[in-house]
Amino acid sequence: AHPEKPIAELPLLTKAEEQQLLVDWNNTQAEYPEASCIHQLFEAQAAKTPDAVAVVFESQQLTYRELNNRANQLAHHLQAQGVTPETLVAICVERSHLMVVGLLAILKAGGAYVPLDPNYPQERLTDILADSQAPILLTQEKLVEQLPQTSAQIICLDSNPETIEQESQENPVSELKPNNLAYIIYTSGSTGKPKGVQIEHRSAVNLLNSIRKQPGLTKEDTVLAVTTISFDVAIPEIFLPLAVGAKLVVVSSAIAADGQELLKALNTSQATFLHPTPITWRILLAAGWQGSKNLKMVSTGEALPQELAIQLLPKGKELWNLYGPTEITIWATGYKIESGDQPILIGRPLDNTQIYILDTAQQPVPVGVPGELHIAGAGVARGYLNRPELTADKFIWHEGLNCRLYKTGDLVRYLSDGNIECLGRIDTQVKVRGFRIELGEIEAVLDAHPQIRQAVVTAPADSSGSNRLVAYIDSKSESIDTATLRQFLKQKLPEYMVPSSFIFLAELPLTSNGKVDRRSLPAPEEFQAESTANFVAPQNELELQLTKIWEKVLGVRSISIEDNFFELGGHSLLAILLFTEIEKQTGKKLPLATLFQASTIKELANLLRDEDCLPSWTSLVPIKPGGSKRPFFCIHGAGGHVLNYYSLSRHLSQEQPFYALQAQGLDGKNPIHENFSDMAAHYIKEIRELQPEGPYFLGGYCGGGKIALEMAHQLKQQGQEVGILAFFNTFNLPKKPSDRSWLAKQGDRLDFMIKDIGYHWGNLSLLKPKDKLTFLQERARWAQRRFQTKIKAGEEMNPLDSLLKLHDRLVMDYEPKVYPGRITIFQTRKLNDADYDSRVGWEGLATEGIEFHEIPAYFRGILVEPFVKNLAQQLETCLEHAEVNQ
Repeated sequence: AHPEKPIAELPLLTKAEEQQLLVDWNNTQAEYPEASCIHQLFEAQAAKTPDAVAVVFESQQLTYRELNNRANQLAHHLQAQGVTPETLVAICVERSHLMVVGLLAILKAGGAYVPLDPNYPQERLTDILADSQAPILLTQEKLVEQLPQTSAQIICLDSNPETIEQESQENPVSELKPNNLAYIIYTSGSTGKPKGVQIEHRSAVNLLNSIRKQPGLTKEDTVLAVTTISFDVAIPEIFLPLAVGAKLVVVSSAIAADGQELLKALNTSQATFLHPTPITWRILLAAGWQGSKNLKMVSTGEALPQELAIQLLPKGKELWNLYGPTEITIWATGYKIESGDQPILIGRPLDNTQIYILDTAQQPVPVGVPGELHIAGAGVARGYLNRPELTADKFIWHEGLNCRLYKTGDLVRYLSDGNIECLGRIDTQVKVRGFRIELGEIEAVLDAHPQIRQAVVTAPADSSGSNRLVAYIDSKSESIDTATLRQFLKQKLPEYMVPSSFIFLAELPLTSNGKVDRRSLPAPEEFQAESTANFVAPQNELELQLTKIWEKVLGVRSISIEDNFFELGGHSLLAILLFTEIEKQTGKKLPLATLFQASTIKELANLLRDEDCLPSWTSLVPIKPGGSKRPFFCIHGAGGHVLNYYSLSRHLSQEQPFYALQAQGLDGKNPIHENFSDMAAHYIKEIRELQPEGPYFLGGYCGGGKIALEMAHQLKQQGQEVGILAFFNTFNLPKKPSDRSWLAKQGDRLDFMIKDIGYHWGNLSLLKPKDKLTFLQERARWAQRRFQTKIKAGEEMNPLDSLLKLHDRLVMDYEPKVYPGRITIFQTRKLNDADYDSRVGWEGLATEGIEFHEIPAYFRGILVEPFVKNLAQQLETCLEHAEVNQ
């Protein structure tokens, strides 16, 4: 596949550049079992290790001998039904060990399989069956009724087992050759219909052999299989472990779609190799995955965001980014990620693969110059089934390079070290959740709707760097709505191809030549801001908690409690992340179907308030649990709640986990701690369940600082280290007489109210005009929530009020002991000479000294927007220093 013609025909390159780009960096020749087919690699391994465990599904497992025997029996049965080389056999089964038996049997019989996902809509399945004209369909009895009408002969894996079991257990003989078809994977097509990519055995065998070496897999490994067989990544996921003697653990679709269950499966299986798409890695992280030191991690299917790579790097043994379109047999390049400080590249070509970066004239471009990625070598597909014109357009013969190339449509460039950086697409093809999508296919389906004049679909990146689909609609009728369109599309397209947002426009913007001007389409965020004019704020703590979860998962700010999850861009995979986070924070596991009956925060909160749904009480509140850094635990102030820490947590980096501790008794049911010693012991017990060993990062606002101090003392007594102890406006004032009269108390209260007003007025005066309204709105919402709490519970029955009085007394009664460490105090400015100073009373109470940081605000402003942003910046710097010094 190397060029044979002289540099004269490649004018952009010097001879040295030609040698480097076209020869040296493409020197990937490697031996592989090119005379073998996929299943023969498995057969050879079954002969070597017949008693080793080959595949595990739930409580069932098959050894290599048992798997080979069962696949052979089914293969003989398929041959009896007429399966020979190049015969297409469609397979539509649920994920289990039977799925593996079925795939192997089709290959052993000499056929090529066409995978069908049982979750696809009937119209999609109909299109694939009609295009492939597969004469045989392998399925299960339970799925027959939901399959479309077909002329194919249907064979059920689980019916009449005695018929299949009568067949021979010997390896079947066929006329199959390495250049025969192994499978056909259907991908999105720009014409509105999916297109089938034809892959031969030799191409897949080369890929398996290359990946066996790098990233590397041996018989000692365990692979967790989580990918639908309709996605080409499933080929190495299933067949590579079986080719090297490793253990393959298959999980059901339900487990693969549930973060907590998938995490359990990962831990239980003790998997050492996992290669899903970035969204699955996010699901595992959201479920609280702490890492697996022996796990080789591979990200594939779409671009790996740098921030996600940074989170993953410390979690496992190695992290790889593998790139490749279906048309070149899954993967063409690989890149081992050593650090998150550099851009995530797609790396260098795999074995027997050549990379050519060409300009529009099909000429190679120099290092650093962007061009379209073209791929040659053993992995290049035969072409598209029944699509000769498309095959001729995408699979070309290059005279100058003297080889057959696949035009990927990806814009890339070479770096000086030979690694490749992917810069995006040169067409409208996109990757969403790992699936390749032609935007034209969705547009064609939408244009077929009788009430749509024209539709345009885009795929902008969300806050996490992942693409989401947005449809712009020029409608013929005002009666059409989002729900109608979503249901219309779900009948024709897989769920991952249904746009998350629909934007209705009076007319689509056009260029001077009459084409849609995609660059002039309004940003989804702009439209969303207009559509959420009727904003309803959270009315209670549960709604606020859910709002924070929704904002985190959806990457959307200012969500109304009456906004619909799906209208905000939610889809099934985001629902998984949402419910994983809800379970983590509330202890309540909800089925995903709940979103269909409770698709707003208000409805979901009402559902969770049901007595049967209430979680067991916990003081530890995971305000922002995600991130790779050591968690910061912040203790409540007087009153016991932790609502006021939300803004502080939001301004810390994504990698900084933030947990708060709320007072026991806030629910009005659990007993209230009567002293700081018991309170601190209880909080320590809860944080050590999350983080068993120190150093611990502790902090607290106002009286919460004294509780944090007591916790630090107790942790030191337990032999644990405290990395940082932070106070936010925590005072250690002289103890007042305990026998003050009622009148004196009322006088103190009046004096306090007057001071409070002064603080708020002072903070308002510090703000720029554009920030004053935000400040006033936030204080008004806070006052409203407090007032509603009092009205709902009653002044005498309100646990918040009871705790406030108790904590005021405990703060005054607590006499700090000298702390064997350093205390960091964040203090606001003094309003006047009579105002409190955070330094007063702490002198000499920390053996390693006290570190002060001033926040440019007055008291009552330290945790309030926009002042809290400054606190977050200074706190994060201190946390980073504490981390470095451990």
